[in-house]
Formats: sequence, structure tokens, C-alpha cells
Amino acid sequence: MQTIHELARKVQLLIMDVDGVLTDGRIYFTPDGEELKAFNTLDGHGLKMLQGTGVKLAIITGRAARCVEHRARGLGIDYYYQGIHDKVEAFQQLLAETGIDASACAYIGDDVVDLPVMRRVGLAVAVPDAPSLVRQHAHYVTGFGGGQGAVRELSELIMQAQGSYDEVMDRYLA
Repeated sequence: MQTIHELARKVQLLIMDVDGVLTDGRIYFTPDGEELKAFNTLDGHGLKMLQGTGVKLAIITGRAARCVEHRARGLGIDYYYQGIHDKVEAFQQLLAETGIDASACAYIGDDVVDLPVMRRVGLAVAVPDAPSLVRQHAHYVTGFGGGQGAVRELSELIMQAQGSYDEVMDRYLA
């Protein structure tokens, strides 16, 4: 059986769910019905660093929210699928668009709707408060929760496995 670092070494594309992964899963609404979410800046910077190493980024989310679209654009997310009811269909479209094999993809999710994609990628990751069934199908469960640094943790894990972590961190120590 391959180690987590061996699986992470192959990652060319990181795919993320949003609610419960990039956020803590809570959804706020303004009086006029606009959806609001809180995103962790450490996750955002981790994604920018990972992207700088050549790993592509994607979001596949079941909800459609302007705040998520704005966040994805601000982070320079390469591929963004919102309002998706069949995540496998979006995943297959993503593979076709990128030409990347499923074995070179990582997916981080938090609920059973993420399982169909998690079961198809080379590195399946869950957050610690995901239901037991989801955690059972993950190669790795983050120590940090969704919206609390889980994506940063995964970004750093991938960089460490691919040997780019020290070089990236050295830029901040110069």
C-alpha cells in the first residue's frame, strides 16, 4: 500500500468542495437573501503557494453563491464548477479539459456527496468532522477542520511530498 506522501507526490490537480472544506460549513444570509461565507486566509495563501509550484486548482460545489465565485476568482482558481448536482459528471469534464488522469488528482471533501469523486482520485482527503463513512474512504484526514486550515494543511502536505516545500518557504526567509 502506498504512503500518503507517495500519493501526494503524484498530484497535479487539487479539487475542493467549498462548504465544510474551504469554510466551516455555516452559511449566513443577509436580509435580502445574499449568501455569505467566511474563508480562512491561511487556506488561501496555501493554495497560492501550491499553485505557484505548478499544481492546478479546481472547485466543484453543489451550491451557487456569488461570494464563492468572488473568492475563486481572487485566488486564481483554474477551474470552477458551481451549482453541481452530479459531481462525477463535473469531475469527468474537468479531466477532459485538463488532460490530467484521475490518479494525479487530489480531492478534499466533507460529506457523502463528495464520495463518488473521492473514490475516483489518486488522493482522497476528508476533514475531521466529516461523517465516518467519508473518513473511512479517505486516504488522509486532516488535523484541521474545514475553514480552519484544512486546505492549507493539504497544500503543504502536497508541497512536502513533491519536494517544493522548502524552496517555497525559503522565499519567506530570504
